[in-house]
Amino acid sequence: MATRAPDRPAAAPPGRPVRARRGLRRHLVHQLDTKASPYAYVAPFFLLFSAFGLFPLAYTAWVSLHEWTLLEDEHAFVGLQNFRTLLADDYFWNAAFNTLSIGVLSTVPQLLLAIWLAHLLNRPLRAQTFLRITLLLPNVTSVVAVVVIFSQLFGRDFGMINWMLSWFGVGGVAWNEGVASSHAAISVMIMWRWTGYNALIFLAAMQAVPRELYEAATLDGASGLTQLRRITIPMIKPTIVFVVITSTIGAMQVLAEPLLFGSYMVTGGVDRQYQTLSLLIYENFTRLDFGYASAISWMMFLFIILVAGVNYLLTRRAKGGLT
Repeated sequence: MATRAPDRPAAAPPGRPVRARRGLRRHLVHQLDTKASPYAYVAPFFLLFSAFGLFPLAYTAWVSLHEWTLLEDEHAFVGLQNFRTLLADDYFWNAAFNTLSIGVLSTVPQLLLAIWLAHLLNRPLRAQTFLRITLLLPNVTSVVAVVVIFSQLFGRDFGMINWMLSWFGVGGVAWNEGVASSHAAISVMIMWRWTGYNALIFLAAMQAVPRELYEAATLDGASGLTQLRRITIPMIKPTIVFVVITSTIGAMQVLAEPLLFGSYMVTGGVDRQYQTLSLLIYENFTRLDFGYASAISWMMFLFIILVAGVNYLLTRRAKGGLT
């Protein structure tokens, strides 16, 4: 009896291996796109940050360890000598005090006023768009124009501020000669420029607060101030922390206002009464003493980190009591 040969497996269609390879290739491309594309999207930022942020920071630290001046071809390595000289420099500590004083006088009232303005604009008002644009106009105004106008307003002999103070029997104040008066004048300039900008940031956060909370509070008889304190501020806590930190960093870096207020006097007045850290750095750069200026820059960088960190901790702790 003849045996039957075993059946052979059917041959695969000629196009199936090609489709399988194409499917595998598409799967690999999809996996690569899913895992690698996010890094490619953020890579330009990190490249630019490395070129214009990390490298200048590291190079400034290297320069601060040298006796670096453009008047000499060789730059001697001095280690931490610039920092030791800096810590014993009265001009440095005077500039640090002026920076802190101007920062506190300009930041605290500015943020309180910004929250209040944002709360007012968060209500149904006519011409809301016009009012919001008006708040942003001081920020887009040239800082030179701002300082020139405010310098005229704070003029000793013919300034409008002294003219108004004379109604209350206050004599002509030399705003740019005293420590407290010059700090107050510069703080007003900074407040005028940045209050509206911060108010719009707060307003954007307030727009995300559910309206039902305000309606329920109104039915319970809560006043506008109570709603601001009990509802609005607790709901925008992350935005408050962000604005406090950014405003603190900006206050520590103030340069244009004291420089222009003193008619381009890099010493910040005859007695350095309003010279800030940024202005002290600029003064040493004009002297071509790059090593010492770099040391001041790094100390200011450390101060900014310290003050911003303290502000963050205080804000995080204080916001718990607002609820």
